[in-house]
Amino acid sequence: MTPTRAPRPLPAPLTPRAFSCACGRPVFFRNSECLACHRPLGYDAARGALLALEPVRGGNWREAGVPARRAPRYMRCANLDSAAACNWLLDAAEIARGQTLCRCCRLTRTVPDMSRPEAGPWWCRIEQAKRRLVSSLIGLGLPVLSKAEDPRQGLAFDLLLPTPGGPPVVTGHADGSITLDVSEADDARREQRRSELGEPYRTLLGHLRHESGHYYWQRLVEPGAWLAPWRALFGDERDDYGAALQRHYAEGAPPDWGQRFVSAYASAHPWEDWAETWAHYLHLVDTLDTARSFGLDGERVELSYERFDDALPMDAGFTQLLHSWMELTGVLNELSRSMGVADFYPFVLSVPAVRKLHLVHRIVHAGAPPGQGGLSGSEAPAARGPASA
Repeated sequence: MTPTRAPRPLPAPLTPRAFSCACGRPVFFRNSECLACHRPLGYDAARGALLALEPVRGGNWREAGVPARRAPRYMRCANLDSAAACNWLLDAAEIARGQTLCRCCRLTRTVPDMSRPEAGPWWCRIEQAKRRLVSSLIGLGLPVLSKAEDPRQGLAFDLLLPTPGGPPVVTGHADGSITLDVSEADDARREQRRSELGEPYRTLLGHLRHESGHYYWQRLVEPGAWLAPWRALFGDERDDYGAALQRHYAEGAPPDWGQRFVSAYASAHPWEDWAETWAHYLHLVDTLDTARSFGLDGERVELSYERFDDALPMDAGFTQLLHSWMELTGVLNELSRSMGVADFYPFVLSVPAVRKLHLVHRIVHAGAPPGQGGLSGSEAPAARGPASA
């Protein structure tokens, strides 16, 4: 009889997703109130924790159950009562600086035209996705500051609605500013676009992760020593970007794109290859964080897959992450098929795609180079076309 291998302890999630109220009932990342006891809740992004709250004098809040003399003071985001319905908290330092919006909401520079009846619900959906993205970026230790706080290197989101009869809004990135067509929050319209473009996956969160990849390329890759190894895997980003996109939309992806890229759109240009791979890495990390938060992990799934570590030199942390992902998504795809819906994970990773994901992992965990200068408009990538993420 073959001895059973004892399961290894689950790696701690970088960004936890399972929380409990002070009453003991489970609460979830987007909740602003416990549905059982109706206690207010707030998300502390620095701690990666959803806290049960109780009021203190002066209109602020503290974590419930913590002795008053030790409990830090919080303020709830001013967007809590807006259509964005933000449940994040501001800490004492942010309160002292006179901030009223949380770390995530400060990134939104332009909100949709709220005179449009559809603007409120769509804005809410986008901000929910953005909070998911930003919490992961913070958990990974990446720089996340608004342009108001860091004009040279900060990040801004402009959420724009197309004007009836006017030009379309192009989702894209340029020099730290991410523009998003707010109508992407319309599920029916987004699904129609996904079908027309032949994409297996198209979501608000995917868009935001993709565009953040363009931003972090400027922050982490372009200015420093990562550029040479990046070009060795992704190609030369100095190739004409506009011409590459025109060619992609006219001719489509090469027939063998699946052997080299994570998606068909990634084959359009090295910048898009990076953004798609970056988004894929964030999909992988956050989904595994969520699974591990609830006690699930691919290491405990009884499925056999081809293991990439036999063919590729990779560090142990990435190897474990990749194999856990392959095994977990195998089961999740079977669960999706049991429900008669599309596969949870409709992708097959090739060896070249895994090499690129490994480089993303290394760059993320290396962090931003110290003393990094600002990005000039002439050096920055041009505005991006629609994301397929």
